[in-house]
Amino acid sequence: MQYFVGKNSIVREIWGKSDTILLIFAGASAEFALNKAVDWLYFTGRLPNDPLGRLFSTVSYAREIVFAEKSAAFKAIDSISEIHQLVETNRGKRIPDWAYRDVLFMLIDYSIRSFEILERKLKYFEKQEVFDVFLRLGKRMNLVGLPKDFEEFEIMRKDHLRQNLKYSTYTKDLYKQYRYHLGIVRYRLLLETQSPITPNKVRKYLHLKKNSLLSPAIPIYKISKSIHLDTFFKWLILPGAYRQKIKSLDHQAL
Repeated sequence: MQYFVGKNSIVREIWGKSDTILLIFAGASAEFALNKAVDWLYFTGRLPNDPLGRLFSTVSYAREIVFAEKSAAFKAIDSISEIHQLVETNRGKRIPDWAYRDVLFMLIDYSIRSFEILERKLKYFEKQEVFDVFLRLGKRMNLVGLPKDFEEFEIMRKDHLRQNLKYSTYTKDLYKQYRYHLGIVRYRLLLETQSPITPNKVRKYLHLKKNSLLSPAIPIYKISKSIHLDTFFKWLILPGAYRQKIKSLDHQAL
């Protein structure tokens, strides 16, 4: 059986652990709020009504594709394309090409950042492998203007961060929703988690501190994983509705 991502790929290691996926989720939740095309996520009403569920479903979809057999992955990707096309039809306009690329770039960048924060620095060929996987996803979606290699991606990523972000009324409302759905304590934890993983441009817009209060706790967390206490910490910080979903992310597909 042929899989969309090889069994020994670093991408499977990154997306096979709930803690790295949670960091990806934290970074994406910050950048989504700032993206100039975030109004598209408000169009259906699903994002403001359930921001955690909407963003978590996006991350979960990406994970399913990473572990899927090739034909099943293609089917899932095609389904994503069809959903977006339906939204475009209902609104009577097209989602900008750069907005599609932004989401793809987030998946690449935060995959790398999350693993390097919690595990180790990735080698260049491993970063290229992360890029290659999501490039194939983007090509299957017929996205245009994609970078040809990791070096070009890094250049385009910086350009996108400079051109496609702004603090808007949508940003303010979305963070209000984060706080409402998480509660004040978990909301503060989200902000502290967003600090180390987000690029400087994102941190500046959101006034996030460069040095997170969680940074000194990361070595302790790594030790807790070795003695299997990490699950306990995740249950403390996660809303009850998401605990089982997060737990299931630790079970890698074969």
